[in-house]
Amino acid sequence: MSAAVSISGSSSLRSRPVVKGFYEKRTGSIQYVVADPETRTCAIIDPVLDFDPNSGTTATVSADEILAHIEREGYSLEWVLDTHPHADHFSAAGYLKDKTGTPTAIGEKVVEVQKLWKTIYNWPDSFPTDGSQWDRLFADGERFKIGNLDVEVMFTPGHTLASIAYIVGDAAFIHDTLFMPDSGTARADFPGGSAKALWQSIQRIMALPDGTRLFTGHDYRPDGRDPQWESTVALQRRDNKHLVRARTEEEFVALREARDRELPMPKLILQALQVNIGGGRLPKPESNGKRYLKIPLDALEGAHWSE
Repeated sequence: MSAAVSISGSSSLRSRPVVKGFYEKRTGSIQYVVADPETRTCAIIDPVLDFDPNSGTTATVSADEILAHIEREGYSLEWVLDTHPHADHFSAAGYLKDKTGTPTAIGEKVVEVQKLWKTIYNWPDSFPTDGSQWDRLFADGERFKIGNLDVEVMFTPGHTLASIAYIVGDAAFIHDTLFMPDSGTARADFPGGSAKALWQSIQRIMALPDGTRLFTGHDYRPDGRDPQWESTVALQRRDNKHLVRARTEEEFVALREARDRELPMPKLILQALQVNIGGGRLPKPESNGKRYLKIPLDALEGAHWSE
């Protein structure tokens, strides 16, 4: 039985957590605090470490805003969770671990992403590719708790090799699978990505109960509308502009791959992955006390010029 079916049939998972989204406008990312209203325990999902590529400046404004919200609400932070190694922003998981001592976690397939990108960056054998940069690696269907809330992990590859979703009560944090209905679906052309795998992951999400609240990881505000990040399974099935055009796997793969050929690579992919496959840790300081990012040239096969 698939995790999607087990979730939809489990009354123990149908509680209603409190969810607060934080929109980071520089990268269009949404960060989340999901809390158990009974125990006032919470988790942070996909936190952003601020980075200005023009100046090379990093900051913790976004992450500190989340911590301030947790303090105001009287929550106790139990987990810092990432859905996958992000290609468009730096994860603040490392900062939050150092700041609060809270354990960090990600999907177990992150080791495959580490191995792939370690080769791209030509890093030495001293860089571990065993996921040891996180406190816990989750397998498909694995369960854990946030306070009294049951959480189930759903493996959702396609956008990356390692993508997972977190199912918390009636909420699912699906990040780069489905965007809001007017934006369609996530790209699948990164190293290790697959439009076919993405279609299969979307079908698992669509098998959740119709009223399941879906929380996406990005919103690029089509036509300049205000940021949005919450939908439902029923709404996505009815209105998602890619799913209504592509009713079969073959149609979806053709649509997604054609769309991806038109997209430039994310502006921060080469900067972000070297931080994020290390658990959101910046490179170690060199002899002068400064940290340096390593940018491999001509490393992404098939990538084209960004305008």
